[in-house]
Amino acid sequence: MSERALFVTKIGVIAATVGSAVGLGNIWRFPYMAGENGGGAFLITYVCCVIILGIPLMCAEFIVGRKARSNASRAFKVLAPKSKWHIIGYFGIISSTLILGYYMVIAGWVVEYIFQALRGNLMAESATQIAANFSDFTSDTWRPLLWVLTLLIINYLIISKGVTKGIEKASNIMMPILFLILLIFCGYTITLPGAGEGLKYLFYPDFSKINGSVILAAMGQAFFSLSIGLGILITYGSYFKDNVSLPKTGLTVALLDMLVAVLAGVMIFPATASFGINPTQGPELIFVTLPNVFKHMIMPDFWAIMFFIFAGVAALTSTISLFEVIIAYFTEEFNMNRKRASIIIMAIIAVLSILSSLSFGVLSDVKLFGMNFFELSDYFSANILLPAGGFLFSIYIGWVMNRKDVYSELGGVNAIYKAILFSIRYIAPISIFLIFLSLTGIFK
Repeated sequence: MSERALFVTKIGVIAATVGSAVGLGNIWRFPYMAGENGGGAFLITYVCCVIILGIPLMCAEFIVGRKARSNASRAFKVLAPKSKWHIIGYFGIISSTLILGYYMVIAGWVVEYIFQALRGNLMAESATQIAANFSDFTSDTWRPLLWVLTLLIINYLIISKGVTKGIEKASNIMMPILFLILLIFCGYTITLPGAGEGLKYLFYPDFSKINGSVILAAMGQAFFSLSIGLGILITYGSYFKDNVSLPKTGLTVALLDMLVAVLAGVMIFPATASFGINPTQGPELIFVTLPNVFKHMIMPDFWAIMFFIFAGVAALTSTISLFEVIIAYFTEEFNMNRKRASIIIMAIIAVLSILSSLSFGVLSDVKLFGMNFFELSDYFSANILLPAGGFLFSIYIGWVMNRKDVYSELGGVNAIYKAILFSIRYIAPISIFLIFLSLTGIFK
């Protein structure tokens, strides 16, 4: 086997890992969750969840990846041979595959809207037309698939070049662009009339609104936002050099990911408050609500273009990291070269994406357990595989893995080591189990 690829620079480590975490979930999911769960109350709970749970679990995945220098499944075979713990890696690989199947569809919608914004079509439409055109586009058979194919090609061009020349180089370019656009947007929205009300809602917590449901929602957002349980952090951790501090990297990545989420709130809440429009869940926020907000702004076409480019970059940084989880598995387990593995995986994701896209059109009536293919992929990956994998992972790191391996990767036995291990052993399993019960509807 050839020598394993490594990220060349510490900046590349941060850019790639932050890119894996930052995605469309930061743009629409965090503002929506904050809006539904008390604004500032949700924000402060979310920050606590990231610090208490998110960072320790990120470090734990980094530990497994760097110690084993292997893909998400083989890592457990290396560390725990002749055991069944490698099933945890399969949970992440399958989840990444299913998520890519529908995530590529949503990313394709973003590319369509970049195209529409560049043509000036969005701002020429009424609010009713924007909603109707979004519905017509998503239910169309061929147009969404055209953009999915475009994105598959872009991902292939990046992924096939490898870790250093592909992922690291692309992340070093895309992440500064993403932050620059976000800062420009925030700089404008906070000057809008009435923006202060939106900022007040986001940053001034009403502690009486913090309850069990808010805490569960915040924990779920922390896990979702940081890409915990997908195998991404294990895979990227395997590319870290030995001189990379795992606690510092986990802290830096978590802070930057939180910053993007908070800035997305700063971008959206003042704008929606200024024009009396409430944020809504999911794709509607990006594709229906925000275009109606842009119509009220000075130079609406410019802001629409900027936003959808921003969303497109965020989507791309996430998809390349999800692809890397699967490609690392294929190249190592089946001794494939990277380009061949990339082509096979792109073909698999293309099939899943076609089924997901057609779930809004000709296959909308084809359902299993009351869900179309898009909804079923989302539910099974997010509500079943990820919590199950995360729970088993915390048990393995906290109670099974050799303690010497854990503290050697964390830099020795110290206060940081003890805090991380305590969270992984006791807080994480209970929290993940409660999230699982909540997601599956067993516990409200």
